[in-house]
Amino acid sequence: MRETTIFEYKKIKPDKAVLIEGLPGLGLVGKIASEYLIKQLNAVKIAELYSPHFPYYVMIDEKGKLNLLKLEFYYWQNSREGQDLILLTGDCQAQTVEGQYEVADAILDYVEEKNVKLVITLGGYRREARDEPQIFASATSRELLETVIRLGAKSNFSGSPIIGIAGILVGLAKFRGIDALCLLAETYGHRPDPKASKSLLSLLSKMLRFEIDFLDLEREISRYEELEKKIRKIQEQRIIEGRRQRTEDTEKIFYIG
Repeated sequence: MRETTIFEYKKIKPDKAVLIEGLPGLGLVGKIASEYLIKQLNAVKIAELYSPHFPYYVMIDEKGKLNLLKLEFYYWQNSREGQDLILLTGDCQAQTVEGQYEVADAILDYVEEKNVKLVITLGGYRREARDEPQIFASATSRELLETVIRLGAKSNFSGSPIIGIAGILVGLAKFRGIDALCLLAETYGHRPDPKASKSLLSLLSKMLRFEIDFLDLEREISRYEELEKKIRKIQEQRIIEGRRQRTEDTEKIFYIG
């Protein structure tokens, strides 16, 4: 494979659609959000994207089957008033600057054919969340930005770079006349963060007017919070043990003689 290639498995032609991208990144925030949305909406896989710019290894599934790294497109047809969704998730991002642009161009080529009029990218913003993770937004138009600010998002800090596909896809969409929006949720980023993903999905459901059940995601949030508590407890015990050991060592030195 010498160039980025998309294999289409199901033809669709929506009148108007929104692309929502959520690939691996900081805290896996975007990936968790996109995959949860795919599951909850029972979206149908329509295409796969492969690229020589992805990392040079394969994934092995639970049955021992080898698979090249890929991105996957899913489609959800909105039966109510509103726009259809094309959901993009995957195993990885391109590993080079050239690859990021090539993959982003291939994605936009594909979704332009599907009448996508709005691109939304999801990711994490490295910052401590005091309570519920805040959402920081950047957009290609002031009108679009004001829409999500009214729904509770904050305007992204001026001059802050958005690294990877979440930024490149939005930037290139603008040159094609496609409205684009980047939503980043606060996260520590050191482990998967479903709580940050939930904040993104809550805002998206209001913006795009679809319903979603958060029960399974809330269970994941509880599981990770319990894990965090256990990790903190272990770390605290190690600190106490370290102090005790240093005290014993000091006393041994003091009584030599």
